[in-house]
Amino acid sequence: MNALRLVILGGTGFVGGHLLSRLARDGHQLTVLTRNCEKHRHIGVIPGVRLRNCDVHDSSQLREAVAGADAVINLIGILNPSGRQTFQRVHVELTRQLIAACRDTGVTRLHQMSSLKAGQGLSQYLKTRGEAEELVRGSGLGWTLYQPSVIFGEGDGLVTRFVRILRLTPVLPLARVPSRLAPTFVGDVAEAIARCVADDALSLNRSFELYGPQVLTLGEIVTAIRDAAGLRTRIVPLPDGLGRLQAQFAELLPGKPFSLDNFRSLRTDSVGKVDGYAALGIVPQPFTPWLGRLIDGLPRQRRLDRARTLRR
Repeated sequence: MNALRLVILGGTGFVGGHLLSRLARDGHQLTVLTRNCEKHRHIGVIPGVRLRNCDVHDSSQLREAVAGADAVINLIGILNPSGRQTFQRVHVELTRQLIAACRDTGVTRLHQMSSLKAGQGLSQYLKTRGEAEELVRGSGLGWTLYQPSVIFGEGDGLVTRFVRILRLTPVLPLARVPSRLAPTFVGDVAEAIARCVADDALSLNRSFELYGPQVLTLGEIVTAIRDAAGLRTRIVPLPDGLGRLQAQFAELLPGKPFSLDNFRSLRTDSVGKVDGYAALGIVPQPFTPWLGRLIDGLPRQRRLDRARTLRR
């Protein structure tokens, strides 16, 4: 396998952190674009990784950053808008700018993170993901689209968030309890991208639905997290009317733990139909066996926690 020069947008995020280590094992030269190299300098210790300061929304900076790359990987996405970072700007306009930057500099290969059920349902998140997919498919570049269900793993926004919430309250009113999801392990997503990067014959101009082997309702997921954490929080299903009100209130809270657009996204089941992992020769890992490890922390983290306790 030939080592490639890869430019990665969103490489400092949750999926990016896992993907960089996986791509480094294949010997690729990785340039990670970030607004703040100093903040993410720990990433620079990964072999073959170089951090580069870049405002990816600035067309001229983006063109300079991708020039000379064999391929570009775009992992950038948001679950909720914040200030200027709207769904339209982050998912659609950035994709449009990235495609133009690739064309202008002769980069012919683009790997784009999307979402399962992109373009379906009522949420702006899914709508703009779908619009970005259409831009990629019509770009004239060689493309691959990755469409994961909700992703879990160390440092995720699923298990970590619900454990924190469940520990704070004896009762958790929960919207969209019947929503069906197929959580997928971040390591499997990273492996899928790495295999596609390594083999154009396998992945060129294809989309891959990436979902786990367990299909669970949101209620079942939260209950499993609660039980694995050894908590007794009562989970109270909310009818959609009250769930919508809860979302409207929660999006006003610091950190926006839940939003009206999240509520709308959950009205579309995140369950796939065509097994992208099978096409790539990957056996995906189930969700529930991971919960104990994710909640308790990795062995090194447990040792650090015990050391902190002893020093008190």
